[in-house]
Amino acid sequence: MFNFLQIVKASIPWNKGKLIGQKPPLKLREIRAIRIRLQLKKEIRELAIFNLAIDSRLRSCDLVKLKVRDVYHGNGIAPRAMVLQQKTKQPVQFEITEQTRDALKNWISHKGLCPEDYLFPSRANCSKHISTRQYARIVHRWVGMIGLDTSLYGTHSSRRTKATLIYRRTKNLRAVQLLLGHTKLESTVRYLGIEVDDALEMAEQTEV
Repeated sequence: MFNFLQIVKASIPWNKGKLIGQKPPLKLREIRAIRIRLQLKKEIRELAIFNLAIDSRLRSCDLVKLKVRDVYHGNGIAPRAMVLQQKTKQPVQFEITEQTRDALKNWISHKGLCPEDYLFPSRANCSKHISTRQYARIVHRWVGMIGLDTSLYGTHSSRRTKATLIYRRTKNLRAVQLLLGHTKLESTVRYLGIEVDDALEMAEQTEV
């Protein structure tokens, strides 16, 4: 038989006191602020993770499993890469900008990684990659470092950042769908939350 405390506990909604919904993307000034702090602190690994997370727009489960050979071709870091997504089983391409290539090159050289090594090996066990939980803690450290509320941000903030910036600049939803590797356009619309944001933007520009 349940006692009173058990009944009360069972009646409390699972999300009471918790923030739910989409994690916001980072703004340009926030990206620059995090990048500068990582550079000043000489956080070689985290700078490589941060830059690649922004460029690749990969889900955390795909980002942490990248191997050196996924980004390193021939004699250097490739300007583009392709990976098979764990969730959709579909391939997705992403660009690797010059500053990200430099960060990755420095990290690979510093760590002495080989093509078959995980790009971001676990410090506890070098034969394994960092976990998605570890990556989530790293993201929280980044946003906390520049004074943002860590409860508002998560790994999807990194994934959404460049996609949101691209959509804001181009309004090309189909391009963003391809860049995110979504199979349905509706998924991209929901993911970016653009219908709500665009409606609010129009409302703000309309005087009555």
